[in-house]
Amino acid sequence: MRSRQWLINGNPRGRAIELGDFAEASVELGALEPRRVRVRTDWLSFDPAQKAQLENVSGYASGNELGNVMVGRGVGTVVESRADQFPVGATVMGPLGWQEVADHAPAALTLLPDAESARAYLGVLGTTGLTAYFGLLDVGRPEPGDTVVVSGAAGAVGSIVGQIAKIAGARVIGIAGGAAKCEWLIEELGFDAAIDYKAERTKHRLRELCPGGVDVFFDNVGGSALNDVLACVATGARVVVCGGIARYNDARPTGPANYFNIVFRQATMQGFLLKGYEHRYPVAQARLRQWLEDGALLVREDIQRGFDNIPATLLRLFSGANIGKQLLRL
Repeated sequence: MRSRQWLINGNPRGRAIELGDFAEASVELGALEPRRVRVRTDWLSFDPAQKAQLENVSGYASGNELGNVMVGRGVGTVVESRADQFPVGATVMGPLGWQEVADHAPAALTLLPDAESARAYLGVLGTTGLTAYFGLLDVGRPEPGDTVVVSGAAGAVGSIVGQIAKIAGARVIGIAGGAAKCEWLIEELGFDAAIDYKAERTKHRLRELCPGGVDVFFDNVGGSALNDVLACVATGARVVVCGGIARYNDARPTGPANYFNIVFRQATMQGFLLKGYEHRYPVAQARLRQWLEDGALLVREDIQRGFDNIPATLLRLFSGANIGKQLLRL
């Protein structure tokens, strides 16, 4: 059996990812070794943090050297097994990578209940939803009546953050790029307002929409968005720094000029990674699942298709082409 792969062919540190940063290859799979599982990749998940992984940035991933298979979480089907807990035909999730079929250690895989709900574990019930849940509720700590602002609000994490903030009783304002995204946030997800950073002056609109200041800011973008919101934080505000997609293509990113407003407003600013919350996943997933069933939480997926389209799908995240969770079906 042969399997096609996308290998790392470049390090885009300080610049935008290019299609040439990946090279297609093909490998012959031999006999399956003992205590290994052969998995066909059915779905791949895409997240901005994959750029940091591609660059081997400390804190995200290691071992992503030139010539290695590109990293990526996915859902797949067991096609051959020498591990009793993973029977042929089972649906599994794990770091499957950008490849059609591959052999994996059982410890790297999670058995999923069924194929129908598998995609949810790459999004709202997986790292995307868990990042939104713990980042907002543990670090942002919204209270009823707070004003919560979310950057990258039409993305996978941001769209869930805003909805959880509404469930918590907060007033929610999203920052997104384009009228269609802003309309989706308000009309479908129930955000109280949205700022189109491509057509509006963000700081000016924040001052209009948040006369009492911003109590919680969940930042997925960094750059000018972070700087504008820091100028408008309320006393005791909590700033959650989850992502920095605006700085990923900058060789020499600069810090926010308005950072000293954290002192003036006696606010806090804290970085967030999901690592360390693993023991609390089941409780969070149960709450997220209940909100989905109740209709309090809506999910939108941007689905691309085909092995050949994998690298271009990652680039969609950095051009702002996607709305909601970016997935690809092989």
